Amino acid sequence: MIKSGIGGTNTKTGLAFEGKTDLVTYLTVQPGYAIDGNNVYFDGELVARTFKKHGFYKFLEELQIDWKQIISKKLLPDDSIFVIIKNTLFVIESKFQQVEGSVDEKLQTCDFKKKQYQKLLFRANIEVEYIYLLSDWFRKPKYKDVLDYIISVGCHFYFEYIPLSQLGLPIPRVAE
Repeated sequence: MIKSGIGGTNTKTGLAFEGKTDLVTYLTVQPGYAIDGNNVYFDGELVARTFKKHGFYKFLEELQIDWKQIISKKLLPDDSIFVIIKNTLFVIESKFQQVEGSVDEKLQTCDFKKKQYQKLLFRANIEVEYIYLLSDWFRKPKYKDVLDYIISVGCHFYFEYIPLSQLGLPIPRVAE
């Protein structure tokens, strides 16, 4: 785990970035976790709800929030999870890169997108955190400035892995 360039390496307690692994898939195989639709249970207790892309807008409907009255264009999160005990929606955008490309500039949009999600969830009094899950490609020195920017605007990033504890989710017990 590396948060803002600092951290350890215990991938048993976080979402590992494998290019195709999403949060629901990861949680499904963790001890104590069960998924039913969008609901996430740990030891039988509802702890969170997950949403991908357009699924987020069904959540807004449940909250009686008409997104068209608040923002002008839909945001489609790669992954998002509403952690009940934290009353926080974590928007997780995965960015995988192996060659130069347009993803570089997308990293500079987190401040705007986080503020759009905050506008959407303001009436429901739900906090928003915006997190990039980055491939090792972004460890290169040329990304230092953009990674510093991400931190400076109150967003977060992790390389290859997001610790469940950062999302406020229970840590599965590891068999001894």
